[in-house]
Amino acid sequence: MNPASTPPRLSMIQVLACGAAIVTLSMGIRHGFGLWLQPITMDRGWTRETFALAMAIQNLAWGLAGPLAGMFADKYGAFRVLVVGGVLYAGGLALMAISATGLAFMGSAGIVIGMAQAGTTYAVVYGVIARNVDPAKRSWAMGITAAAGSFGQFLMVPIENSLINSMGWQSALFMMACLALAILPLAWGMREPPQVADSEPQQSTMEAVREAFAYRSFLLLMAGYFVCGFQVVFIGVHMPSYLQDNGMGPGVATTALALIGLFNVIGTYSAGVLGQRLPKRHILATIYALRALVITIFISVPISPWSVYIFSAVMGVLWLSTVPPTNALVAQIFGVRYMGMLGGFVFLGHQIGSFMGVWLGGKLYDMSGSYDVVWWIAVALGLFAALINLPVREEPIVRAQPAQAMPA
Repeated sequence: MNPASTPPRLSMIQVLACGAAIVTLSMGIRHGFGLWLQPITMDRGWTRETFALAMAIQNLAWGLAGPLAGMFADKYGAFRVLVVGGVLYAGGLALMAISATGLAFMGSAGIVIGMAQAGTTYAVVYGVIARNVDPAKRSWAMGITAAAGSFGQFLMVPIENSLINSMGWQSALFMMACLALAILPLAWGMREPPQVADSEPQQSTMEAVREAFAYRSFLLLMAGYFVCGFQVVFIGVHMPSYLQDNGMGPGVATTALALIGLFNVIGTYSAGVLGQRLPKRHILATIYALRALVITIFISVPISPWSVYIFSAVMGVLWLSTVPPTNALVAQIFGVRYMGMLGGFVFLGHQIGSFMGVWLGGKLYDMSGSYDVVWWIAVALGLFAALINLPVREEPIVRAQPAQAMPA
């Protein structure tokens, strides 16, 4: 049989159901980490910068481990990577609960959970989707999975807040560790033979990496994703404290994060659908420009519960809507053979931005007693990202055909 006509190894329904459930858990748990900032720092006597630095290390570890997790998933199959990631996630959450020093907390909440997220989120899951879903439905399928992760944010934030209030922050972390272990049985549904996409020109791993980093559009996508990471992680981690500093009760912060997750379902699904019809670079540029506008309005008007809820709903639509078009572009330009690894490299840009956003949020707050400077940095970066996504080329990269081997 011609390899190009080989059908997907896994059914689309199976891949989407299991992949969506995994992303729901992995993204849902992490979305509520901002709720732990005040109880942990107050109980341990730490500054906000200590907590913020641990979250920054988490995002950086996630980004650095992402290409490796994607590479192993591309080569050996996603199942093994997901299992290891699920175990690390549960272990990291349990270690967070017993970390008594800032250094230990940075190791557990930072390094261990960051590595776990690399193995249980988009780079690995999207690699399976790209290899097993028809290209005509790929952007839509990625939107479905991202929407599931968004629903996880909406679902998990009230649960995490309730657990913290009812049993204390340490016991709540142990409960989250048990929940993370549900990733292991779900990983079985993503079990696929390695190297499904064997119809593409053969490349070594290093050839694929060199090709991507020599291609301008790949670097522009990484730079845009840097901005995405800066904005969403700064808001996700520091917004609960920002609201309490402005006299808002804890319930407002919980509702705000839940609204972001709920409306993110709409945004990510819509971005996936639109990615099948419109140029993806235009979708990305519009998202980043709208983020800059929405943040500017939010910090310029008097703060109230309703201004917070409106901001959260609108920002939720824009929250992870960058994910489906960005990953679909990577597959569209470079093919799916190394989708997990290349998606991991693009996500590394996102996580470097996440590191800067969450760390600068804590650092500048401790220096000035305000988050104002970081908000304006987020606005400027949004405009920058809108501009640099416009020249991205969406056509598949043209590769030179390998020379015919001489007969023996």
